[in-house]
Amino acid sequence: MRFVADLFLLLGAAFLLLGALGLVRMPDVYNRIQAGTKSVTLGAVSFLLGIALLHPDWWAKVLCIAGFILFTSPVASSTIARAVYLAGVRPWHAPVRSGSDPSKADPLAEPEPKAEP
Repeated sequence: MRFVADLFLLLGAAFLLLGALGLVRMPDVYNRIQAGTKSVTLGAVSFLLGIALLHPDWWAKVLCIAGFILFTSPVASSTIARAVYLAGVRPWHAPVRSGSDPSKADPLAEPEPKAEP
């Protein structure tokens, strides 16, 4: 049982590390919220499962903590993303390379002003 608990602890720590790396590497706030929410939630739940396997008398507490994390994390991330969107922060888009198909240009980009005759 100790081996399985240690595997869950390592898995949880790996997902927490990947979540932290995603917060540093992603280009905008929307991608950072996604990286942080998904991987950190999975990492925390895996970590809590490993703790619960190590200490079986803590199951009730660990279950309450995991339920709280599973409920609040998606709600918080969607609320933050909505607030950022309403504040006017635009999503990051990769720049269009010259010579590429103009029909695949950014649909959210500001239209270029037309030259007046």
